[in-house]
Amino acid sequence: MKKYLLLTILLHSYIYASQVDGKNVFETYCWGCHHQTAMAFGPPFNEIASKRTKAEIEAYIASPKSMYKSFGYKRTVMTQFNLNDKERDSIAEYILSYKGK
Repeated sequence: MKKYLLLTILLHSYIYASQVDGKNVFETYCWGCHHQTAMAFGPPFNEIASKRTKAEIEAYIASPKSMYKSFGYKRTVMTQFNLNDKERDSIAEYILSYKGK
């Protein structure tokens, strides 16, 4: 019984740890320059969500210096973050949740 309980706890811990929450990623990396619905140093998420696809958002997060011209920007000041695929996916989903707000 103890082994089963330990195995269950470990499995739940692994599943919980492998999930990435877009809001937490936002608060860790993005909040200094972006706010959800208000202009800050960078555009708000509702503005980004109304203009960009998920793939575009993820590409810009992954490499802002190589993407800014294709977005029509004259320059970029966005910081290059080393986010993994799950983090980029979760933040893109979080940004897109503000579409139409």
